[in-house]
Amino acid sequence: MKKLLPDLLVIFMFAVLSFAYFFPADIENRILFQHDTAAGAGAGQEATQYREETGEYTRWTNSLFGGMPTYQIAPSYESTQPLTWVQKVYQLFLPTYVNLTFILMLGFFILLRAFGIPTWLAGLGGLMWAFSSYFFILISAGHIWKFITLAYIPPTIAGIVLAYRGKYLAGGIVTALFIALQILSNHVQMSYYFLFVILFIAGAYFEDAWRNKTLPQFFKASGVLVVAALIGISVNLSNLYHTYEYSKETMRGKSELVETGDAAKQTSSGLDRDYITQWSYGIGETWTLLVPNFKGGASVPLALNETAMEKANPTYAGLYQQLSQYFGNQPMTSGPVYVGAFVLFLFILGCFIVKGPLKWALIGATFFSIVLSWGKNFMPLTDFFIDYIPMYSKFRAVSSILVIAEFTIPLLAIFALKKILDEPEVLKKKIKFVGISLALTAGVALILAVIPGAFSSTFVPAQEAQMLQNAVNQQMIPANELSGILSNLAEMRAAMVSADALRSFIIIVIGCVLLWLYYSGKLRKSFVIAGIAILCVVDMWSVNKRYLHDDQFVPRSAQVDTFKKTQADEIILQDTDPNYRVLNFSGDAFSENKTSYWHKSVGGYHAAKLRRYQEMIDRHISPEMQAAYRAIATAGGEMDSVDASKFRVLNMLNTKYFILPAGQGQTVPIENPYAYGNAWFVNNVEYVDNANQEIDALNTILPTETAVVDARFKDILKGITTAHKDSLSSVCLTSYEPNRLVYETNNSKDGVIVFSEIYYPDGWIATIDGEPADIARADYILRSMYVPAGKHTIEMRFDPKSLHVTEGIAYAALALMVIGIMIMVIVYRKKLSSHANCP
Repeated sequence: MKKLLPDLLVIFMFAVLSFAYFFPADIENRILFQHDTAAGAGAGQEATQYREETGEYTRWTNSLFGGMPTYQIAPSYESTQPLTWVQKVYQLFLPTYVNLTFILMLGFFILLRAFGIPTWLAGLGGLMWAFSSYFFILISAGHIWKFITLAYIPPTIAGIVLAYRGKYLAGGIVTALFIALQILSNHVQMSYYFLFVILFIAGAYFEDAWRNKTLPQFFKASGVLVVAALIGISVNLSNLYHTYEYSKETMRGKSELVETGDAAKQTSSGLDRDYITQWSYGIGETWTLLVPNFKGGASVPLALNETAMEKANPTYAGLYQQLSQYFGNQPMTSGPVYVGAFVLFLFILGCFIVKGPLKWALIGATFFSIVLSWGKNFMPLTDFFIDYIPMYSKFRAVSSILVIAEFTIPLLAIFALKKILDEPEVLKKKIKFVGISLALTAGVALILAVIPGAFSSTFVPAQEAQMLQNAVNQQMIPANELSGILSNLAEMRAAMVSADALRSFIIIVIGCVLLWLYYSGKLRKSFVIAGIAILCVVDMWSVNKRYLHDDQFVPRSAQVDTFKKTQADEIILQDTDPNYRVLNFSGDAFSENKTSYWHKSVGGYHAAKLRRYQEMIDRHISPEMQAAYRAIATAGGEMDSVDASKFRVLNMLNTKYFILPAGQGQTVPIENPYAYGNAWFVNNVEYVDNANQEIDALNTILPTETAVVDARFKDILKGITTAHKDSLSSVCLTSYEPNRLVYETNNSKDGVIVFSEIYYPDGWIATIDGEPADIARADYILRSMYVPAGKHTIEMRFDPKSLHVTEGIAYAALALMVIGIMIMVIVYRKKLSSHANCP
């Protein structure tokens, strides 16, 4: 126990720092409630309510985009419940937010201890990694899944390190456990990016094994790690498999439409190149690793920056409320990637004084990360990865690959610092490289402090200058004042860069003074570590507080207030019909889930919506929304005077209510009497050969009379082209649950029914009078069935067979993991016993 005391003290220090950062919000039970947080709560409300009422999970919800699987809304599986408990233990049951920074520090600490780094130095490394600005920006933005995934990556790599250092059992178990926790956190993009880091590190160990003729041990460790990875993956197989299958049908999947022009830029994954690279770090913007405000910081009002406003012309003060601090090339940003000025200095110094293949692996991974983050600013490499590297084109926001550099920079920095603390004379022996490192960090910072524009072409990006010119053209700004505004704007932003650069310069100088004092024998090792820890925390803490601060936390009641029922909601919810849709015109219907919280929405907000639904939005729903809104407004809300042919797709989606703005923040519901209902028989079935014909046919057909069906489904509908319906034909929804629908039908002859439900190829099981029946796709996104003559009961259930298979495999993997842990405990206890018995 005495041996573990320093480690326990470091872990305690992590908890204290985490509490301190979020004080007093953590003790006042206040929360962050940002757009993505609210969107997640709204999207998952129907599934949550179903779980509370039935105790079961639903894998389908109808609350947004007409209906979609919950795989990426509420990915909960029975097999992962034990992992959830393990996760809480690992987080020491700390409060929300406090637990996040805690596990970030703890994970990197575990990694450094696996490398054999002394306890207090490893604790310093935990601080360097965890206080990098991007992580706090993630919390501020509500990207918690991404954050937690990143927190579990260092301990995953710790397991790999242990295995390659000969501790096969411990390494395998740690790797399996943290891969399982990492995947449970459900951000595949971050896990994918760090596969590259793992390959670099494995390559370094391979080179070391080759040189030392220990390849058998290397391959043994690699085999253990492959097994461990398979176990960790298998524990989450339900989530991974269904996410993979779902991705084929989403924006990440390939469209069946044949496009021309700009629309043809789609990659093999389905995502457009422009969409993948929309958020690309500027090449010059990379200097934010050293100077956080090199491009202004975050996309927040310029007027909020005190340094900038000291240079502001009071005449333009109102304008600066509308202009952004950020002046880089990204559409907007919540903040820069800043790794700490002195940390960056140590990293660069480490490139010269640290020896071995691992150093080159970390340098290579850092370079790889930075260059790929440039995205559209360095398209030859980006195109290569999009076209030839598996899965790379599945993810957008390539700037986020900088998380690799945020990992490798503090890691090599700690290796460098260990080298200095173990061999202080290295500073004298490698004085030339110390000078180079100072020049590339403190020197650059000093240049920017004196000449802020030294490495930047302009402080006013072209799009901002054009926006101001447009304001002049529209006589919103006097033409004779434009040059003065541009000049003052440049002066303000130059002041921001200069102040932050001087700050970075001072931090590096202080850190170097601490190293010089240690080299001179005037400062003990423990004081150096403590001094650098304080320096790094003060530096990075103050930067992080720009992007995540106490004023952003609100009372927990704000979550309830966000989804407070409006009078329009109250009126609509009086409708006893169990299944209809609502379209909200009071804002952007496709960037909010408040409507989804109370209703089944035509709109919604989610990054992984079904591709066919998005194509319907682009081709039909959005144009019809504009036409419907104009028609309803012109008619003063009197639907009898509205031409229903202007929004036939909205009607086939059973859009029974429109919510319209009524002024002063109020809304009013308008009932749509033209909605087609839950399902209907059709007279005709028109078969088409491809997706373009299918989606285009919706411009001309009347969906209640004709169904457009891809020829692939012809056999399912028995080849019927002329169906039969009469005045007595009926389809009635008698029971509704998000994952189970029951209909009563009646028709004098065999017919075809179109259901106003979103088609999804995997998981929906249909029966007619208890006998299995097939579901076809009609009208591009809806379901359709062939129904024999007479009265029948049709049931549809969303119960993917694959789920039962993957859950069985997951439980088996869990059992293997538990057995491995038990073996490790037994082995460890035997070692303790043998040591205790030694004289």
